Order: sequence, then C-alpha cells, then structure tokens
Amino acid sequence: MLSIIIAIFVIGYLAIALEHQIHVNKAASALLTGVLCWTVYALNYSQLVPQELFDAWHGSHAAGEGDALSEKLHFLVDGQLMHGFAETAGILFFLIGAMTIVELVDAHEGFSLITRYIHADKPAKLLWIVSWLAFFMSAVLDNLTTTIVMISVLRKMVPDRETRLFFVGMIVIAANAGGAWTVIGDVTTTMIWMKNKIGEWEVIRDLFLASVACLLVPLLLITPRLKGSLEEGSHPKESEEEKSIEGWHKALFLALGVLGLLSVPIFKTFTHLPPFMGMMLALGTLWLASEIVSHTMDERTRSSTGVLSALRRIDMSSVLFFLGILLAVGSLGATNVLTNLAQWLQATVQNQSAIAIIIGLVSAVVDNVPLVAAGIEMYSATNVKNDSFWMLLAYCGGTGGSCLIIGSAAGVAAMGLERIDFFWYFKRIAPLALAGYVAGIVVYFIQHAVL
Repeated sequence: MLSIIIAIFVIGYLAIALEHQIHVNKAASALLTGVLCWTVYALNYSQLVPQELFDAWHGSHAAGEGDALSEKLHFLVDGQLMHGFAETAGILFFLIGAMTIVELVDAHEGFSLITRYIHADKPAKLLWIVSWLAFFMSAVLDNLTTTIVMISVLRKMVPDRETRLFFVGMIVIAANAGGAWTVIGDVTTTMIWMKNKIGEWEVIRDLFLASVACLLVPLLLITPRLKGSLEEGSHPKESEEEKSIEGWHKALFLALGVLGLLSVPIFKTFTHLPPFMGMMLALGTLWLASEIVSHTMDERTRSSTGVLSALRRIDMSSVLFFLGILLAVGSLGATNVLTNLAQWLQATVQNQSAIAIIIGLVSAVVDNVPLVAAGIEMYSATNVKNDSFWMLLAYCGGTGGSCLIIGSAAGVAAMGLERIDFFWYFKRIAPLALAGYVAGIVVYFIQHAVL
C-alpha cells in the first residue's frame, strides 16, 4: 500500500507539472493528490503505521480490555493528520495574511513610493536592483513574504509578461538565497537554529558569501539574455482613474505594511507563538487603519481600497494549491517515506557533506522541512553546535528548492500568482538556480578551508 501512496504522489506531481498540457488547474491536482494519499493511508493504517511510532504511542496510551487494535491505530492516524494540518493551516493563514497586506498596500498605491525611486531603463539593470533588494529583504522577513511583495512591485514596473517571468524566476532564487544566511529568513535555517545547532551570528559569518554566490552566478548568466529597454523607463503608467488617495495615504500604508511584515519574526522571537499569529496581528492593525482612513476618501475609492475588496482579490486557488501540496507531502512524512529516504542516503552515501547537498536537491521535489528534520535527528548526537554539517545543511535546505518552481514556498507562491508553467521554469530558470546552488557550495568549502 505504501507504493500506492508514492504512485499517487508521483502522478499528482506530474499532473501539476503538466497543468497546461492536460488543461487541469494545478490546485485541483494538488488537492486530489493530498486527499487521496491520506485516504489510502487511513484505509490501510494497520499496514502503514510506522512500528516505532505505534510502539511509542501505545506505551503512553493505555487502553481498556475491550479496545481493539484497529481503533488505536485509527486514532493514531487521525492524530498524525491533525498534527500536520495544524502546521499546514499556520502556513496557509500566514500566506493569506501576507497576500492581504500586500493587496492593501497596493490598493492604496503605497508601492508607487518605491517604484518612483528605482530608475532603470534597461531590463538587466532593473533585474540586478530588484534581485539584491529581494535578497536582503528575505534575510529580514522570509522568502515567502518577500516573493509576494516583490511580485506586486514587479507588476507595476514590468508590464511585459514574458520579461516579468524572468524577473520573477530570479526573485525566487534571490529570496531563497537571502533567507538561508539568517536564522529568521528561511524555515529550515530557523529549524536548525531552534534545535540549538547553529548560532545567530555564526550562520551569517559562514553562509553570507555562499548565499551571495548563489544569487550572483545566476545574475551573471542571465544578464546577457536581457536586451532592449523597458517601457516607460521602468516606471508604471499612472492610473487613469481618479482616486481620492493622497500622498499621506500612500506613505501610511506602505509604512504600516513594511513594519507589519518586519514585526512578524520579532513577534515570534519574543512570544514563541507561530509566525501566522504575528501576521494576523499585522493584518488586524492594517485593517483597523483602513477602517479609520476610509472616512477621508470618497465612496468609490473607499470601496476599492478596503480590506473586504482586498480579500476578494486574493488568489484562493494558490492557497488551495498550497493546501494540497502540504497534505501530500505530509502523508509521505507520516508514513516515514521521507525519514527512510534520509536514512537510505546515510547508508548509501556515508558522507555528511554529500548528504546535505543531496538533501538540498531532493527538497526541490518534496518538502525540505521533513528532510532537514530527519537530517537533524540523524546527526544530533555526533555533531556539535556550529559544525560544518549544520551550516551546509542550512544552506542546502534553504536554496536547493530553487532548482524547481515547486521546490520552495517562494516558488509555489510565484507559480500561483504569475501562472508560471512548470516546464518554462525548468528550461529557463532551473539551470541558473542549479548553477547558483553549486557555486554557493564551492564558495562555502573554499571559505571553510581557508578560515
């Protein structure tokens, strides 16, 4: 039965990749894949529940004489699903909150205050500016939020969709590279940090140059392809609709949006609550501000800039796509497929650095979180804090997902928001991402050998 779950996952993955060829929305494929994987697991739990998990659960849940084994296993599978769904729901609400905040800032034309100061008449020049901006933003925020914000900015500055897709592909690489060298920039680095395997300043010292190389090499490779000039000198056309949005409206919502997003990692650090709670706090603050400020606008502007209007503009198919993907990957984690994969790598490769590199590449296909978690558990007893393996695992786990559009939260968000075709990314962006990934590893080893 385990092979059936894996087959469903592979077929679902192919359906997502072939979305434009089979004319089926990837959200539908992802949802069906996630639900079917869990359904097969639930109907065959007596064969699929990992033995060590059942033994641990059985030891802490004494049952009465009349309790059947099947009933115990049913509750165990149900508990696995709900535990995984709690984490999934947190990610989804985080995504919804971030998308709504970005829509609110955009509705109040806050991003125009940024775009007016970015002067670039050549696409290559603009690409370098926005890529490095995303790189450093991701280190402070996170790769998912940064991608959503930068896509909104790019829509204002690059009207040609084909050119903009190259920009968005580079934003995914930049956001993932930028998130790898701080403990709050990427979920995998945060996981390793919270397990007390790396230090806040040590990870910056060891991974900054590698992360720079991860972005710099793709930029150098793609720059010669970008010819010509941008329309309107990279500045968006002013809206022909007259709105009663004043300068202080734009500045207020841009400031509240940026500060709200910046407050999310700070809120998590001080309260130890999940990140989506900080995002909901930021959204609530902007919602309140929107309700107050709306009284200074005319009726037509008020109806187009309110939170309810922003919520209607959110791409819910992207949110459901996230849900399906996370459910599908969660089923592989619940049945120990990912853990067994990590252990097989250990037995086959038997080189910690090579394993970290392979985990990064495998994370382009399946979620990097359970893979990195398995790596942490395997080497917790043998590797000390700030060991080279932990640093390399943080870099590879954070940047390897860029090699496929579906391999990271930033890539999945970009795929949904800009309708990027899987194979378009695979042919045009994936080779650049792989080159950057390898370049970062080389730089890391050189730095480690020298210092």
